[in-house]
Amino acid sequence: MTTCILSTAYLAPVQYYCKLYRYDTVQIEALESYPKQTYRNRCVIAGANGPLTLSIPVEKPLPGAPTCDIRISEHGNWRHLHWNALCSAYNGSPFFEYYADDFFPFYKNRYDYLLDYNEALCRLICELLDLSPSIRRTTVYQSSPPNDFREIIHPRHEHPDDSFRPQPYYQVFSSRHGFIPNLSIVDLLFNLGPEGLVVLHDSSC
Repeated sequence: MTTCILSTAYLAPVQYYCKLYRYDTVQIEALESYPKQTYRNRCVIAGANGPLTLSIPVEKPLPGAPTCDIRISEHGNWRHLHWNALCSAYNGSPFFEYYADDFFPFYKNRYDYLLDYNEALCRLICELLDLSPSIRRTTVYQSSPPNDFREIIHPRHEHPDDSFRPQPYYQVFSSRHGFIPNLSIVDLLFNLGPEGLVVLHDSSC
């Protein structure tokens, strides 16, 4: 049985879901000191004008607060804004209409904790892609566990990841911007549907 450890992530990138494809058991870090400006509360989608970052506002944590204690803020009507952005970006994609009813409740119903929200979305996406890893939260913090991707998958800096080789696929705005690798998994799902699993396979080394 193979195991890796990941951070929590909001509509995580394709690279993240390649780990969910490749490993039998995935631990989601719950006890780290919450870092800012990561995929934990943001994703990147393909908008009409290029890559677009969507960020979930969180309540200001106490210094050293663990990720499991991070609360989602209701500031800025973010659910409405995110849903409108997803509709605008993917309404013309082949599978958005097919999956829209699965995702809409996440932009209508309130979740108190970021970890709970991300986990529920992740489980939905795994179900839609026919992925079935065993996903568990960590119960103790480990500084250097094996197969540690907590900081490897990061929006602000690139870390070497020899197990990820992004493969191109159809994107709605590719004629305008070319292929944009490693966007949120919803980009792959809305454009390819269940065939996205083939891209995860081909992108996993």
